[in-house]
Parts: sequence; C-alpha cells; structure tokens
Amino acid sequence: MSIGINTNYGMGNYAGVNNVAEPSWTKNDEKDEKKEAAVNQQGVVYEKTAVEDSKEDDSKAIYEKSATDRAAIVQQMKAAEEQQRNQLMEIVQKTLQGQVGAYGKATGNNMWQQLAGGNVKVDAATRAQAQKDISEDGYYGVKQTSQRLFDFAAALAGDDVDKMKEMQKAMEKGFNQATKTWGRELPAICKETMNAANKLFEDYYSSKEQVG
Repeated sequence: MSIGINTNYGMGNYAGVNNVAEPSWTKNDEKDEKKEAAVNQQGVVYEKTAVEDSKEDDSKAIYEKSATDRAAIVQQMKAAEEQQRNQLMEIVQKTLQGQVGAYGKATGNNMWQQLAGGNVKVDAATRAQAQKDISEDGYYGVKQTSQRLFDFAAALAGDDVDKMKEMQKAMEKGFNQATKTWGRELPAICKETMNAANKLFEDYYSSKEQVG
C-alpha cells in the first residue's frame, strides 16, 4: 500500500496523509502539550551534568594538590612533550633515510645508497621505481614527503599553535641530526622537502591568525 504525504503545511490547509482531514483530537492534544510546556518552562531548574561536575572536580583536585604534587604533574607533562619531540625527530630521520636511499638508487649514486643502508647493486626495474618515487608526485618526492612530515607533527601536537611551533623546531633538529650523522650535506631534494614542510607550518600559522 502506498502512502502519499501532503507537503502543504500552511495554516488551515493541512490535509494529512492520503488527503485525509486532520482529526480534531490532534489539535486538542497539541494545545494541551503547549500548555504543559509553558508551565514546565516557568519552573525550569538548571542542573549540572555529570561531565560538568567532573571537569570542576578535576580542576579543584589539581589546585588542592600540594606544591610537590603539582611540580610532579608539570614534570610529567614536560616529559611527555619531550617524548613527542624526540618521536618526531626520529620520524624525520627515518623519512629522510628513505628519501636519500631512493635518491641514491634513482641517480646511481652509490654513496647515498650506502649511507641510507641500501644495496649498492641496483637493477633497471629498481632504478626506474626509485626515479618514480622521487618524482614530483612520487612517494619520496618533495610534495608527499613534506606533507607526511607536517602531518606527523600535527598528529603529535594536535590543533595547538604553540605545540606546532615546538614540533617544527623538532623537525628541523631531526634534519640537522641526519646531516650530522651522515657527515655531509644531504641531497638537494631533502633540503627542498624541508623548505616545503616549513611552508606548510607557516600556512598553518597564517590560517590560525585569520580565524582569530
């Protein structure tokens, strides 16, 4: 059985379902509901939710702790932030290692392959894949690699500008550590990647300023 629904909801023109007139009892019920709502509205008493109570309790709990306990909490927070920065530095170095390895295979530069821990001997198919990987839209190309570094930082920092600035410093430190570890300047593609990643950070900061 098909049901036709009339969409004419104008005052006095409601026809109901299948053009059946609206029963008078529905109108009376609506009047009663409105009266009850008006009465209830006058006696509304605001009650705090369990979540709000929990937030206030947590806030009070921190302030009520001793100076020693508060200092311990601060140290824990600092340690967690330091761990995040170290994590990003490690990610940066591993990402650059992969990029350098692909660059070495693509260009036939044995030195970079060795520094990245890859095999010196590379067949034609592997080299072709490496060339594709470091291309503009490749996995280890500037665009995708810089975006991954930025995304890693954002995942660790959350939508927090101050933490993002700390993550940016950690990213640059990771780059410098990689350069120091390998004892020479990294390939140009790595520097271009860092510049592109820094640009993503700056764009992020600008977007936050516009919103503010």
